[in-house]
Amino acid sequence: MSSAPRQIGLSAAYLDEREEQLVLEVLRSGRLSLGPSIDRFEEQFAAAVGAPYAAAVSSGTAGLHLLCVLAGLKPGDEAITSPFSFAASANCFLYEGATPVFADIDPNTLNMDPAAVEAAITPRTRAIVAVDIFGYPCELAELQAIADKHGLALIDDSCEALGSLYKGKNLGAHGQDAVWAFYPNKQMTTGEGGMVTTHDEHTWKMIKSLRNQGRADGGGWLDHAYLGYNYRIDDIRAAIGIGQLEKLDRILGLRDEVAERYHQLLAGIDGVELPWRDDADHKRSWFVYVVKLAKGIDREQVIAHLAAAGVATSRYLPSIHLQSYMRERFGFAEGLCPISEDASSRTLAVPFYTGLTADDQSYVADAVRAAVAAAH
Repeated sequence: MSSAPRQIGLSAAYLDEREEQLVLEVLRSGRLSLGPSIDRFEEQFAAAVGAPYAAAVSSGTAGLHLLCVLAGLKPGDEAITSPFSFAASANCFLYEGATPVFADIDPNTLNMDPAAVEAAITPRTRAIVAVDIFGYPCELAELQAIADKHGLALIDDSCEALGSLYKGKNLGAHGQDAVWAFYPNKQMTTGEGGMVTTHDEHTWKMIKSLRNQGRADGGGWLDHAYLGYNYRIDDIRAAIGIGQLEKLDRILGLRDEVAERYHQLLAGIDGVELPWRDDADHKRSWFVYVVKLAKGIDREQVIAHLAAAGVATSRYLPSIHLQSYMRERFGFAEGLCPISEDASSRTLAVPFYTGLTADDQSYVADAVRAAVAAAH
């Protein structure tokens, strides 16, 4: 009788007794929200990325939305972002009634091509939402120069890039307002949650007000100075975040090791292109491990073969402009961003997480090799 294949999930959080201890301390304190753990989490996170100010929020999406509010986006305005990203990178300005404009990507890094961004600017453009896709730093210097030239807000969607380095400095340390996310598949997690970092004190104070229903600074609980939102994070999640930050260097190091093993195990498989490697200006923090299949290989057949072997996969990422609600609302269609669309049709995420063992990685690599050979 044959044994069932092993099951290897796509992602897993990296938690231990320290997070349990910190959460228990919060539960015993009775301060479950708006307590000291949030301040502590923010201070430690700001120090970790090299930003002077940090404000914790309920999600990365919430943080992106708040920065779009502060950028003054309104109906009739346009904002430019990458089509090759999670939908929140564009949804954040749709919430304010602005129109999405997509700039195609570089085929290697999968980040927005600055030349495409420049070409997409019109008199109605008000903001650029840059994305550090899969943890690979975008071309911040070039995008900032474009933003400065045209008087645009630049928001860095770093939700997948905690620990990445650009030109030798942490993302978050370069001066742009940036957003981070802590969903369980990210480098560190709080379950749900996010963070906004900024180098501007006024922006920081406004984020802290707007996340908390627009409450007035120093006012009473029912005094509201602005139209705000319930985008708070609670002290339980903040406590988990503190525990994660304490081991962040170890987490990032282990993820580097997992990625390097995949580089070695998957190298040389005919029809599989590995992720773009680092250079002197770009040091990736590994969020996911995404390969690109050669044209002519049936991705769905590869996925089915891997599923039968117990290996989880995901189609990372569909192009945002071809999501059904984007097509219906704005009339976007194939051909708008051909490089992104090509990547969307051929990229595939394999299991990747901090505690993934070398033995399981070898199993995944063997399964990928067999699946790709069968799908040629």
